[in-house]
Amino acid sequence: MVEVKQDPYRSQFEAFIQKDKDQSPDWMQVTRRSAMTCFNKLGFPTTRDEEWRFTSLTPLTQCSFIPAGIPDSETIAAELEPLAHGEDRSARLVFINAKFSRKYSSLGDLPKGVKIQGLAESLQTDPALAQAYLSRYAPYQEEAFTALNTAFLQDGALIHLPHNTVIPEPIHLLFFSSGNGRQIISHPRCLVVAGENSRVQIVETYLGSSESLYFTNSVTEVVAKDGAVVEHYKLQQESVKAFHIATLQLQLGRSSVVSAYSISLGGALVRNHVSAVLDGEDAEATLNGFSITGDGQHVDNHTSIDHIKPNCNSFEFYKGILDGNSRGVFNGRIIVRPNAQKTDSKQTNQNLLLSDNALVNTNPQLEIYADDVKCTHGATIGQLDSEAVFYLRSRGVDLREARRLLTFAFANDIISQIKIESIRSSLEKTLFHRLTGTTPGK
Repeated sequence: MVEVKQDPYRSQFEAFIQKDKDQSPDWMQVTRRSAMTCFNKLGFPTTRDEEWRFTSLTPLTQCSFIPAGIPDSETIAAELEPLAHGEDRSARLVFINAKFSRKYSSLGDLPKGVKIQGLAESLQTDPALAQAYLSRYAPYQEEAFTALNTAFLQDGALIHLPHNTVIPEPIHLLFFSSGNGRQIISHPRCLVVAGENSRVQIVETYLGSSESLYFTNSVTEVVAKDGAVVEHYKLQQESVKAFHIATLQLQLGRSSVVSAYSISLGGALVRNHVSAVLDGEDAEATLNGFSITGDGQHVDNHTSIDHIKPNCNSFEFYKGILDGNSRGVFNGRIIVRPNAQKTDSKQTNQNLLLSDNALVNTNPQLEIYADDVKCTHGATIGQLDSEAVFYLRSRGVDLREARRLLTFAFANDIISQIKIESIRSSLEKTLFHRLTGTTPGK
């Protein structure tokens, strides 16, 4: 527990709560104070905590972050323009330092009854909807960063689909951070409620001004009701100096199908915590992730899949490519409760080391309390296959190009499964650039 660095957050919280007291309903103020009490009790985790033993927060706790303001609009416009995904018909909500920007957002064509808006606006216009779901699935009582996010909860995205609603185009949530040279902190919050038998694709993208040092602490709650189908994509492309701590909480109802893809490309210190709770029979969850790291980067992927009800399936596939002196962590936990008979769960983690100085710690876990289940897990850490490299070289491919081709093929196992063509194409180009230092076609 790191006491000294909590004090600024306490004083920032009191200023924030006073400033926002007339803007939010009473229950929100109560939730914030409860969360701040939990954060004060928990403190920041250290490597003495089992869940954080391979990830030191010392670089983060040594920084003095200030609450984010709104940066220069012309700078933002220039940086946002080339970063959009999808077609004009897609809904696109833009958040600058975690605050909803109507100027850069567009709702596109939405079916009747669908609600997509900034969370701060929703707390004023329809507080009952937020109250029914917000902070009920991502527990802040035992998670310090979730508690900190909830304490400073102000804005973000709220998406609500009525039952039997299908949104044909993806919904894009773009979070951009810029401190104009200051070390800022922001706390984006997203709430997605997919009604019975609804279908939706959601893309969360996190990025910031190049070379900027800032801290993004995000929480997303996704509630998939009976029969709902949800695809969630998170693209983390933060500044190479940024800190990024994120929680994604998935709640699955009966016969719902949820797929979550977590892609980490940027950030100096990154921690992704993805948790899926299968709380309805015949639910199915897929958690896929990919990260590529270079000198000085540290990416920690923690996942949890909790099988509560019987006849549910879960599939998990995480891959990491590590170069330079970068560090990676994978900790995947699958829990099968006593009543979760007929569970089918598969977990795989594969890591490719491109440098002798790269290091990864992987820890797949199974906790099974039922007897009629099929569960497997496995992890691998290795370098490029020397025989495959030799084969390519024997066909006239030079050593450097052979290594690039094999590395791209390793990553493409995950990227090729992304169903949104614009996202898949963008990631392929980004990966090509990371591996070659050039842009395809040039």
